[in-house]
Amino acid sequence: YRTSWLLPGAVAGADESPLSATARALRHELGLSITPGRLLVVDWVPPSPTRIEGLLFVYDGSTLVPEQSAAITLPAGELRSWAWCTDDELPDRLPPHMLRRIQAALQARAEGTTLYLENGSPVVDVRV
Repeated sequence: YRTSWLLPGAVAGADESPLSATARALRHELGLSITPGRLLVVDWVPPSPTRIEGLLFVYDGSTLVPEQSAAITLPAGELRSWAWCTDDELPDRLPPHMLRRIQAALQARAEGTTLYLENGSPVVDVRV
């Protein structure tokens, strides 16, 4: 229902942690019961006419084994496809703010850090 791709995710419910919401989204959107890994990115998103401000958390999803990839199932009527893609393909599939967020997450994963962003962009060199 969108023109670009997104990471699996969900809004945390009442009394639900961001980590639990992420695990729930992975089960719902991909049919995978996996525990999200290390926190890679915290991204503050400002309000806009169509949404309130929010904090987005990106966790390390780890590397899936072939059996996990083969077991991915999408919720009927909600998502129609998924695909692996290379770093070079990301700009064609993602909106700019999501591209910046994912590139930051890949950097944080490679460096073993956690990055703080605002609307997908680093504002200071804050590493945890």
